Amino acid sequence: MTRTEPASTTAPIPDPARAQREVLRVLVASQILSGAGLAAGITVGALLAQDMLGGTHLAGLPSALFTAGSALAAVVVGRVSQARGRRPGLAAGYLAGALGSAGVILAAVLDSPVLLFVSLFVYGAGTATNLQARYAGADLAAPGRRGRAVSTVLVATTLGGVVGPNLAAPTGTFAETLGIPHLAGPFILSGVAYALAALVLALRLKPDPLLLARALAEREARAADAPSATGGAEADRGRGGVALGALVMVLTQLVMVAIMTMTPVHMHDHGHGTGASGLVIALHVGAMYLPSPLTGWLVDRYGRTRIAAASGVTLLAAGLVGAAAPGDSVALLALALVLLGLGWNFGLVSGTAIITDTVPLATRARTQGLVDVAIAIAGATGGMASGLMVAATSYPALALTGGALALTLLPLLAVPPRGGRRP
Repeated sequence: MTRTEPASTTAPIPDPARAQREVLRVLVASQILSGAGLAAGITVGALLAQDMLGGTHLAGLPSALFTAGSALAAVVVGRVSQARGRRPGLAAGYLAGALGSAGVILAAVLDSPVLLFVSLFVYGAGTATNLQARYAGADLAAPGRRGRAVSTVLVATTLGGVVGPNLAAPTGTFAETLGIPHLAGPFILSGVAYALAALVLALRLKPDPLLLARALAEREARAADAPSATGGAEADRGRGGVALGALVMVLTQLVMVAIMTMTPVHMHDHGHGTGASGLVIALHVGAMYLPSPLTGWLVDRYGRTRIAAASGVTLLAAGLVGAAAPGDSVALLALALVLLGLGWNFGLVSGTAIITDTVPLATRARTQGLVDVAIAIAGATGGMASGLMVAATSYPALALTGGALALTLLPLLAVPPRGGRRP
């Protein structure tokens, strides 16, 4: 039990339904802003490294670094949220992302690869925080509506995530007027967006959803004259579900990051400019988040594991289309990236719902943070391996390998977790 919980016995407890609506409104506002922030690294991170290093052999390193940075941030945000609530945890994470963006801009001005890589690591905190926010949306949601609550937070990222990549060229031009290299321009937008997201959460995320959920659990336990349903046997029963949900999200993240990272580089090598790659990434980010309301409804209506299985099939289709697409076909590459984003969305929403269903409140934020560490490590692995694999083989080979790996979800989902039924 944390030190913040005893306050629930003396302070009046807000109506949970009303509080949930307010929490979702604030989270939506912050996600719109942070969506623009996370798009910068996706759109030009690999190109910036390629420009500094003069080759593609380490083009996957930026993605690996900011996803590795997000692993550390996931631990920190999770632990801060566990001890003090979602508000300080999420606000601190976005502030770190803003500082990382500023570091990337300085690295580009100084032409310093070392500073670039350190800054990208710090910048990854924004990505981790953007994902952690989905858990905050589910803290106060009824079990039958958790998929939709998660999806509401995710879909809010769409606006910023789609607009951000399409501002790559204009922000690059603006950066040049300030004496900053063109490719660093999107990080100006990123730094401002993350800083504003941190401010919104720090000032407006009241009541804190995790702390209120704990207070409600305590009140219900006292009314029933029973031990609080925040740990004990519930934790033991949930271990299989945690492993299953984590596995779904880890595999989908690995495949998505690997293929996504090398697509702008692949397009650049075939003569496409930042405008074309920005459009493809914008469509990809849109597919990652825009279908979330439908996905949330499907998860609540048809079950977590069925939609997780659909994720594997959709990612396989993305790999097949990406492998077959000619390098000069923006349309087919865009279709592959749309399918890639959709498959990731299926996996993230279903996996998050599985985790939230099975983790007790006493350890919820900490466990969620650790799960997101595994997701971030998977993303870092995919980002690093993608550059090496394309350098050794080809982009089509990468796409096919990713699709085949995603398909391994199907037999794993067919086996119920130990000690329980399939979610």
